[in-house]
Amino acid sequence: MKNKYFIHILKLGGILGFGIAQMQNPASLKLSKILPARSGEVVNITFTASMDEGWHIYAVHDVPEGPKATNISISGGIIDKIGKITEPDPIVKFDEGFGMITPYHEDQITLSLPVKLRSNLTPNTYKLLATVIHQACNSTMCFPPKKTNFSIPVVVKAGTPRSDKMEMIAAVTKDQSINNIDLDSAIQKGILSFILLSLSMGFLALLTPCVFPMIPITVSYFTHQGEKEGRNPIKQASVYALGIIATFSILGFLLAVFLGASGANQLAANPWVNLFIGSLFIYFALSLFGMYEIELPERFRQMTVKQESRGGYLGTLFMALTFTITSFTCTVQFLGLLLVAASQGQWFWPVLGMVIFSTAFATPFFFLALFPQYLAKLPQSGGWLNSVKVVMGFLELAAAFKFLSNTDLVWNLGFFTHTVVLAAWTIIAIITGIYLLGKFRLPHDSVVESIGVGRMLVSLVFLTFGLYLSTGLMGKSIHGLIYSYLPPKLEGESGVLIGANFSEKSFFWYENLEDALKEAKQTQKMVFVDFTGYTCTNCRWMEANIFTKREVLNRFNEMILVRLYTDGGENYREKQQYEIDRFGTAALPYYVILNPYDEVIVSFPGLTRNLDDFVEFLDKGLTG
Repeated sequence: MKNKYFIHILKLGGILGFGIAQMQNPASLKLSKILPARSGEVVNITFTASMDEGWHIYAVHDVPEGPKATNISISGGIIDKIGKITEPDPIVKFDEGFGMITPYHEDQITLSLPVKLRSNLTPNTYKLLATVIHQACNSTMCFPPKKTNFSIPVVVKAGTPRSDKMEMIAAVTKDQSINNIDLDSAIQKGILSFILLSLSMGFLALLTPCVFPMIPITVSYFTHQGEKEGRNPIKQASVYALGIIATFSILGFLLAVFLGASGANQLAANPWVNLFIGSLFIYFALSLFGMYEIELPERFRQMTVKQESRGGYLGTLFMALTFTITSFTCTVQFLGLLLVAASQGQWFWPVLGMVIFSTAFATPFFFLALFPQYLAKLPQSGGWLNSVKVVMGFLELAAAFKFLSNTDLVWNLGFFTHTVVLAAWTIIAIITGIYLLGKFRLPHDSVVESIGVGRMLVSLVFLTFGLYLSTGLMGKSIHGLIYSYLPPKLEGESGVLIGANFSEKSFFWYENLEDALKEAKQTQKMVFVDFTGYTCTNCRWMEANIFTKREVLNRFNEMILVRLYTDGGENYREKQQYEIDRFGTAALPYYVILNPYDEVIVSFPGLTRNLDDFVEFLDKGLTG
């Protein structure tokens, strides 16, 4: 550590010494001539960087904190899209001054930035403004980062765009990225690397909020299955897990092919699908309460008598399909990348990735489906097991409100609001606690002559939780995990989030990127873009647990904020397609920081539980 600080002092002394000696910077830049182009074509802005012997400048991509990465930014009213900066393969070595491995360039290199011109330009000579930033260092000292501005004339001639001059080197400008998944790199490294990435993403997806409601639903369904004669628990659990894998892979791929990269999200956010799932959970809950037994009509029962010996797997497969649909929006950024690839005509890697991903995702639910069936077969299980079923019924009833509120949000009905759903959960939790104390009985319950210690403790948990939820109705802050399942608390169409559950300070959120960029140009602030969804549980989790932190609020105060809903609301399909076309993903949430000229500074792939990672992302965006 002392050696590191000593070298930094040497560098500072070197800078001062050379400044006194008025030595010229040992790295120089030269702009190559721009050939005339036609409206709608791509022109390459190319610079030649030359370094004196023994000196180097740092690479454009994958440069760690410390040294200043070389960067080219460009602006002008004639630009339609900006591509990715290309650079030769850098030298990657340990830098003693910065105490880390850094990529850098020596001697002479060429940097190129493709720019697509707007398609409605008239023949004329236009101007682009380019800014190049680089830092020159040698083994003992560094110059401060140098910023050089170039005024670039671009001659536009008449004629239709030529086909060989319309392809971008890269459609996305991502000078820096935080925690992004490099799918292409994993594929290039081979099938083992890709399988490991898919497995790790599948297990990480289990930590997302969407998964938790499926736990009581799975337990309650298979508890009921275990009470039926002739049902093999291992086979039932296996069919459930395999059903999840098959529906995830096949349905996801088909949706991507026929509905595009956002097909899975479209299905998960569809109001009719959410209404159906919510109604289905209510139907299951009433059955668990003992109101009726779920049976097929007589005509179908006669047809399926012979199938009973095979285990009656139709209902289990249907539960697997329900699980898949409810979990689509919580499969983080990995599945979104696979669906983009599938929508573009690839099939091998997307299918393999979805199979491996869903296998990891389904594995814990195999055991969740297995254990309740064995519990149901234990002797003397009738009385207490029925109480378990009733409690699970209350939990399914609570889960139903989540899906009904999704439908309400997309249709903008204003009935299943934040407050209504929170009130319903409060009542359900308190009633569950009272039920466990034996204060009322349902049709299949036995008389509760005495309350055991375990039953009393569980009752206290539900009663306490209900009282805790009631504090949220009185304006108190509740835990962010609970908030993530609630519908967002919005005021009208302005997008101003209200209520103590979100933050102590309300910020104005634009819902149109063009308006936000206009203000950004006037104020010269960066633009924070939040790709979100009304039905996105992970989005609510980030809003409640990360956006509320003082470190984040302070940085939000320095930016223009934009929230783009991609599953409902005004022009949501255009916003959906914009995320796919420009950023190559359909995942929610997804965060991007743009400069006032609509250039990407940095992106962040979605849900994180690490506040420092998100703050680092915001800081990189603010510093440009």
